[in-house]
Amino acid sequence: MPARRHKSKSKSPNPSAHANSLSKQGMHKSDDSMAVSSSLNTLLPNHSPITARSQSRMHLENGENDLELNLLAEDERRQARQGVEGYGPEPAHDATKRPISTKDKKAMVLLCVLYLIQGVPLGLALGSVPFILKDHLSYSQLATFALSSYPYSLKLLWSPIVDSVFLPSIGRRKSWIIPMQLVVGTLMLYISLNVQRLLDHPGDYVYELTFVFTSLVFISATQDIAVDGWALTLLSHDNLSYASTCQTIGLNTGYFASFTVFLAFNSVEFTEKWGVPHLTLSAYLKFWSGVCYLVTFWLLFFKKEDKEPATDADMSIMGVYKTIWSICKLKHIQSLVIMHLFAKLGFAANDAASSLKMVEKGFKREDLALAVLIDFPFQILGGYFAANWSRGDRPLRPWVIAFWPRLAFALMATLIVYWFPTPPISSGFFVFLIVHTVLSSFSSTVQFVGISAFHTRVSDPLIGGTYMTLLNTFTNLGGTWPKWFILKGVDAFSVATCKAMEAGIEISIKANECVSDYGKSMCREIGGECVTETDGYYLISAACMTFGVAFLIFYIIPTARKLQELPASVWRVKVD
Repeated sequence: MPARRHKSKSKSPNPSAHANSLSKQGMHKSDDSMAVSSSLNTLLPNHSPITARSQSRMHLENGENDLELNLLAEDERRQARQGVEGYGPEPAHDATKRPISTKDKKAMVLLCVLYLIQGVPLGLALGSVPFILKDHLSYSQLATFALSSYPYSLKLLWSPIVDSVFLPSIGRRKSWIIPMQLVVGTLMLYISLNVQRLLDHPGDYVYELTFVFTSLVFISATQDIAVDGWALTLLSHDNLSYASTCQTIGLNTGYFASFTVFLAFNSVEFTEKWGVPHLTLSAYLKFWSGVCYLVTFWLLFFKKEDKEPATDADMSIMGVYKTIWSICKLKHIQSLVIMHLFAKLGFAANDAASSLKMVEKGFKREDLALAVLIDFPFQILGGYFAANWSRGDRPLRPWVIAFWPRLAFALMATLIVYWFPTPPISSGFFVFLIVHTVLSSFSSTVQFVGISAFHTRVSDPLIGGTYMTLLNTFTNLGGTWPKWFILKGVDAFSVATCKAMEAGIEISIKANECVSDYGKSMCREIGGECVTETDGYYLISAACMTFGVAFLIFYIIPTARKLQELPASVWRVKVD
């Protein structure tokens, strides 16, 4: 696809338009994971698709207001900037808001559908499939499959290309959305046709499963970049804030359909108990593959993309990468990046392995799905209160304070795994798990909203989108990169013995895999029984929490105190 031609920046007569283009091109959603704004620290890994886009888009609008200040005199600009940067009272909002136009309503429906299509494969790759594979794979093999979630945290690396390269005859955003959705539909169709082979013996096809789902997440992440950019032009300026609402509705619906709803209807016990049809993974994938194709062909033949005006201010691909590098060279940004990369390590073992351990000990997948569903409305409510708490002059304060309960809930989750009762579990214990999940989820939500508020405050309005995406990328990486090492470590530090009888004599065979369902099944095949001497999960969990407490006390707390006291001017970068 040809790249848009760019004229020399020295000839650009409109610095405001230039900066606005920068903001648009960098405006992309962060990934956390990759699953709901908060991680369910007890019941599922920290991969949720909901991110800080709402604040990012609000910041975009504020950035546009800031750009208009360039046309004012210095004194007028200083006074007007008070309402933009948070140094003074915000200007009063227009009391008479125009109703949403029919065009905007149709655009909102379209955005919801596009985000829905994106949420379906994410819910499979980050939610339900790892729990399905848990019965057949070791933790080391699950660690390999966990690599499939990484692309969603690395979108910043190729987002400038998606913004700048396109076919004018098709449209700037449709040039990417159409082929990406066709590929997503094709990949889901391929998996549906091969699901029996892949899941009957997944240990023989770990790398194929990892490659297919990594591709699925990568393509979905690329589609997400294009949809984010299209949202800025699909909606009118007055209704731009509704883009975050569309993202929330679409992604959450798709994610929970593929995780909560699918796990429930895929369970034989659930379908027999409630008398509903059993839903296979193959049928589910074929359905959504057909939806992808239908929506894509409708976009191609019936939806026309409005052409964005070509201006001299458009950024080149290299221009955006240079801007990103300029931000990374700021000393306080480097301190913030170090803090982000290791901040979540304290509860990384809980996020990556606790839910898998409980399933291993007999916690049913349909009960897991029900627990996630119950927690969902509490996440929304918690996000509202957390947002109010993070509006002060020190948005990092709630983020730092929430570390303590989140670490405490991680410790409690480890103890729950250790003393997990023999199934079937009682109603009282299930209620206890729900309460623990809701409270730990709230602490995670407080952290998510607090750090997003801080990112919004410090991001340079001239390049708000790029700045926000960069900071959110490192935040998401902090929760993503440890997972592979955690799951590998569980197997590496586990010591188990498979005791079997041979000719009337008991023999013992060392088997690191004996702590997982996969290892236990291998032991049973030779007529033995697994006896775990050391479970690496507890060692890894203890190491993570110890590091988390030390890093919080000696680095995060003093660094956060310094960062939030810095004036806004030091966070600005010079754009050539």
